[in-house]
Amino acid sequence: MRAEKMRRNLLFYFLMLVGYFCFAQNSMERKRVKLFLAGDVMTGRGIDQTLKVSVEPVLYEPFVRDARDYLFLAERENGELELPLSYRYIWGDALKVWKQRNPHLKLINLETSITIHDEPWPHKGIHYRMHPKNVGLLTVAGIDHCSLANNHVLDWGRKGLAETLNTLEEAKIAFSGAGKDEERAKEPAVFHVEGTRVLVYSYGSLGSGIPNSWAAKNDRSGVNFLPGFDEQQIREIQKHISSDKKKGDIVIFSVHWGPNWGYDVPSVHRRFAHALIEKAGVDVIFGHSSHHPMGMEVYKNKLIIYGAGDFINDYEGISGNEKYRGELSLMYFPELDPESGDLVKLEMVPMQIRRFSLGRASKKDAAWLQEVLHRESQKFGVGIDLKNGILETRF
Repeated sequence: MRAEKMRRNLLFYFLMLVGYFCFAQNSMERKRVKLFLAGDVMTGRGIDQTLKVSVEPVLYEPFVRDARDYLFLAERENGELELPLSYRYIWGDALKVWKQRNPHLKLINLETSITIHDEPWPHKGIHYRMHPKNVGLLTVAGIDHCSLANNHVLDWGRKGLAETLNTLEEAKIAFSGAGKDEERAKEPAVFHVEGTRVLVYSYGSLGSGIPNSWAAKNDRSGVNFLPGFDEQQIREIQKHISSDKKKGDIVIFSVHWGPNWGYDVPSVHRRFAHALIEKAGVDVIFGHSSHHPMGMEVYKNKLIIYGAGDFINDYEGISGNEKYRGELSLMYFPELDPESGDLVKLEMVPMQIRRFSLGRASKKDAAWLQEVLHRESQKFGVGIDLKNGILETRF
């Protein structure tokens, strides 16, 4: 009888310990700041033309004069579409993935102007815009923040930019990287997550195709322009962030840089990213501009994405860079320690853009992405594994 009582007591205490450790583990996971990051979301031009309301299709490109041509190319490649498409159709399987993972914040680079203004920026080869009524495409996905410091946000001039900013404000979607003047273009978007402030700064560099003339000034609107990656720029960014950042804040640095195609990471980009982490207190470098995912690095426990790739585009049926598989995209889900901003975990969900909709990538395509990203990230000490259709990082 006594032995049986001791056995029950031991079992009771064992179950209590198991429960405690499970609770502690769950509490730790709950306290992580869980983000969703995606590269270029290009919802103008061909995609805008598939929706119930769209802007006039006129374009001023060297070879394409009607935005509906991009729709025709996609249909020729993958079959006829039943128009108009719904907002939910465009996001496709991404909606299910978000519901499963439930990130605290969804951050994208919105690479289009939202305007009906019809005067394009002169002498620029490509002009993206979508109708302001299609801002519902962003709200239906629950997008929290749009980086605007890129090479398409002023495609339809400063009047187009003003309408873009007003449309996002009215939709209650935060943004950074563009504004009515230089001071506002430099301001971060601020969020409160798990008792932690998250500050998102957005910068756009000359090398990504942003003209000097797009830079915001004291007396004109524009983008938060990054003219270079030298020590002077680092000092200015450090000063700017230090004026906003408080103890315990997490800082995300969204940067539009580099060319559209290719895996090489310029050494100047890498030095710049390291300096921002070491000197400016940045916790995540969220790089974009490349039309395909590039390698990534974890430096001093901080995540650096050198190129997130396109998330949504209208490139179906366009030939010339097939080897980069631009139709494959990634949903990035980093989890950060709220006290230090350090990367705890990074998983990526492989997707495929087909028929203007995001679907889960096949096993074969997911394996191709894993092989390429592992090859490119291994140069920086990061391994990429594929488990049950999900890409996981080793660092």
